Amino acid sequence: MTLDKRKTTETVHPVDQVLPLWELAIYGFQHVLTFYAAAVIVPILLASALGLSHDMLEHLIEADLFTCGIASFIQAVGIGKIGVRLPLLQGVTFVAVMPMIAIGVSAGGGVEGLHQIFGAVIVAGLFSYVVAPYFSRLIRFFPPVVTGSVILVIGLALLPVAANDIVSGHGTNVMQNPVELRNVAYGLGTLFCILAIQKFFRGFIGTIAVLIGLVLMTLVAWALGDAHFGDVGTAPLLTISRPFFFGMPTFHVVPILSLIIVMIISMLETTGDVFATGAIVKKPITSDDIASAIRADGLATFIGGVFNSFPYTCFAENVGLVRLTQVKSRWVVASAAVIMMVLGCIPKLAAIMASVPLPVLGGAALAMFAAVAVVGIQTLAQVDFEDQNNMIIVGTSIGLGMLATAQPHIADNFPSWAQIIFGSGITLGSMAAMGLHLVFNHFMPANKHGVVIGDQPSKISSDETAQTVLTDEGRVQEG
Repeated sequence: MTLDKRKTTETVHPVDQVLPLWELAIYGFQHVLTFYAAAVIVPILLASALGLSHDMLEHLIEADLFTCGIASFIQAVGIGKIGVRLPLLQGVTFVAVMPMIAIGVSAGGGVEGLHQIFGAVIVAGLFSYVVAPYFSRLIRFFPPVVTGSVILVIGLALLPVAANDIVSGHGTNVMQNPVELRNVAYGLGTLFCILAIQKFFRGFIGTIAVLIGLVLMTLVAWALGDAHFGDVGTAPLLTISRPFFFGMPTFHVVPILSLIIVMIISMLETTGDVFATGAIVKKPITSDDIASAIRADGLATFIGGVFNSFPYTCFAENVGLVRLTQVKSRWVVASAAVIMMVLGCIPKLAAIMASVPLPVLGGAALAMFAAVAVVGIQTLAQVDFEDQNNMIIVGTSIGLGMLATAQPHIADNFPSWAQIIFGSGITLGSMAAMGLHLVFNHFMPANKHGVVIGDQPSKISSDETAQTVLTDEGRVQEG
């Protein structure tokens, strides 16, 4: 069925509007350009840790881009009950980096390490797919006090990533010193371009402010000798991602259990991203939506293991772009997915994308990640902060999230299973928000002054998804 952009939102929701092809291409390219650096960092880190050759690294990057495209297409377009059909881009979850490195190193590194990683990825993907409908039933434990906290933590925890890119740092766990002024100039220059375009332009130009800012500052960096396109000439013209390129995967219990834990944590992050996107595009989120999104993650992760890639999840980075541009059509993400599949098959195009300097990407990321945090603040505006319990939940979850973000080495001496939790501010903050909500608003309810009131349910914010109504006595009535 062909949908006309001119149809009103009464007949077609903005999420489902199919824009003209040239708009889809430009908006999709904007998504890919802002996503690219984060998309390829996981293969780079893994290849370095396992001692893989440069040729192997190139194939991992190509396979990652190709599978990112498949995963994003499934999530945005949907196949039956698979895919949430929202403008959500998929990428490799950073939560999986350290567990996968541990799996590969314990297997001896090299190709043998990849065999165990891909075997664990395949099983973890199937696990996520199967448990999706059961996990989605937990949606009643995600009122605004939880979802708002999770979204805010996601936005705040991503900001150091943007700062690291701006200073061309060596990772968020390393303080860059000295900082080159020209790198800061590129980052802030990109941010200034985006803000200026959003201020003085409306309509189409305003919606591609991020793309224009990236292109303009990359050209400036190239003119000053800080952007290089030499790798474009040496990159192959065409490559094809083949299943099991490195050989057949192997299956071992401990690696599989490790990545299953990763997928459970990824479900929490995906849930937060889906709620954030739903708030942005003004579309209510149901338990069926959560199940569809997690099924898509599971299927994409299974495909990733087959095509020599890794666990996939919704990317909060691009949620910020949707908020910033207000381009809500899921078909834009579908077009971005096609572009990524093409990039995975044409390394020369991927090399052009990789030539954008990190400080330039960091300037754009700063605006997008902050926009995610704002969505969290908007969600928390629905919360009754006169209730002491809600104050505790929000404050503690943000505090723990920032603890792991500001001091990433805090997890170094924990057992390996605990490093997965304490090594990520997003993971720690998200789990804290949900756990504290259960403890304070379900198992130990209290009145507004923080006094425990026995078996009475607590007076919490209304949750439209759970259809919760509050009575004058502070009791929760399910309607």
